[in-house]
Amino acid sequence: MNSFAPVILFVYNRPDHTIRTLTALEKNKQADQTTLYIYSDAAKNKNSIDAVAEVREIIHKPWNFKQVVIVERAENWGLAANVIDGVTKVVNAHGKVIVLEDDLETSAFALDYFNQALTRYEDEDQVMEISGYGYPLKDLNKLPETFFFRVANSWGWATWDRAWKHFNPSIDELVSDFTADQIHQFSIEGKENFWKQVQEFKAGKINSWAIRWYASVFKKNGLVLYPRNSMTQNIGNDGSGTHTASELTYQVKLAESPVSYFPAEISENKQAYEAIKYFYAHRKGSLLNRGIRFLKKKMNEFNK
Repeated sequence: MNSFAPVILFVYNRPDHTIRTLTALEKNKQADQTTLYIYSDAAKNKNSIDAVAEVREIIHKPWNFKQVVIVERAENWGLAANVIDGVTKVVNAHGKVIVLEDDLETSAFALDYFNQALTRYEDEDQVMEISGYGYPLKDLNKLPETFFFRVANSWGWATWDRAWKHFNPSIDELVSDFTADQIHQFSIEGKENFWKQVQEFKAGKINSWAIRWYASVFKKNGLVLYPRNSMTQNIGNDGSGTHTASELTYQVKLAESPVSYFPAEISENKQAYEAIKYFYAHRKGSLLNRGIRFLKKKMNEFNK
């Protein structure tokens, strides 16, 4: 696996975000040596027809990649089905893949980071994902340049066919034998709502591929490599996304230099675990801030 991994970009109905995502990705020095697959979902309703058409005009422009392969859905698949199908096909064809969505701005060093990590941990079965996103943690510089953590992240990531083959779309099969202690650990000692997401998925309230991927990784005792300095920024937290509300909680500063350190020991970094647990526990802020975010979310839903 010495060649550069292909990138999949999933797009839908946000032309401005799509341009920003492609423009940032194109600035990576490995872009012209990278094959880019773009999966464009079809409009879900008449309100999205024009925006989807505009996005499709954008992705057909002459972007500076080695090759651009465009898949335009004739019908609306929805994000979860689109991601599962696209990742499965591309990773099976190439053995590895880097995955982005249309609301992710990348550092100019993102492709270098992903490709180095994919090569370095190619044969380490416990390493199941490379995360591009790095949390905005307190005392960030006290952490190593990269580290392992248990949670699979969906804001720019990479994996191998050997890991993705363990993805199980059945939430019931994944969590049916979870013990109380496993649920506690799955949710980072109750500090994050991952188990709530499982319950909401089972109740039909959400349709998330990401929570099923994390559960699949957790089930195999897998680990995810994270960068200290984030390689991706979610620019969709302006309320325009399918599953995002307007907030700045997860805003980060993108990495301004390449990664030079990768851990040799394959184990979860305890210091990073505690720092991320602290972030989860305190990220929502005061009751006033929570109330403001809730109102913004409801207003955004009303205006859609």
